[in-house]
Amino acid sequence: MNWIHRFPELSSLAAADQDMLVQQSALVSVAEDTVIFGPGKTPDRLLLVLEGTVRVQHTSERGREIVLYRVRAGQSCVLTTSCLLAHEHYTATGISETAVQAAAIPRRVFDALLANSGHFRQFVFHAYSRRITDLFLIIEDVAFQRMDIRLAQKILELANGARQLSVTHQQLAAEIGTAREVISRQLSEFQRREWIVQSRGNIRLLDVAALEQLTRQ
Repeated sequence: MNWIHRFPELSSLAAADQDMLVQQSALVSVAEDTVIFGPGKTPDRLLLVLEGTVRVQHTSERGREIVLYRVRAGQSCVLTTSCLLAHEHYTATGISETAVQAAAIPRRVFDALLANSGHFRQFVFHAYSRRITDLFLIIEDVAFQRMDIRLAQKILELANGARQLSVTHQQLAAEIGTAREVISRQLSEFQRREWIVQSRGNIRLLDVAALEQLTRQ
């Protein structure tokens, strides 16, 4: 299977380099809710996601979780890239949110192309720089953004236009890096204002306009 076309930046590679990628990489399939990597493990390949979504999250020593980013079809994992470049262990966990199909580039192929192909280096570092920018925005939000605004933004993002959202308080807490109790209090306030209605594991959006207005403050 020639998957190169899924990544437009790789189309600029020399024909020999494209052949190396396709022939020496493996296609892997991962079931939903599978731990793909975790702290203490050292990567031996770079996964380029062809289908599905991988959630990358960090857990503190006290057990609090925060979702750092998601790797979707047509993307690579910046944490894996960083660990491959530095020969270091993972410091976060990657979990398949859906069934995932990916192209697995072995370390030796990754190293060879990084050393010899300017186009491949551009592909790797472009993806790396975009994700680092995203992570700085997360840090800024956690440090400076009001919790009610961040929660409204996340609810709208996860709902993606739907009026019903299947999510627990703990999952929302992990999404924005706070305690479950904080989420519970804020959702109760949203419900008091008649913006949402809660039931176990579900949130029904009643007033999307009000939530959107809050996010613009």
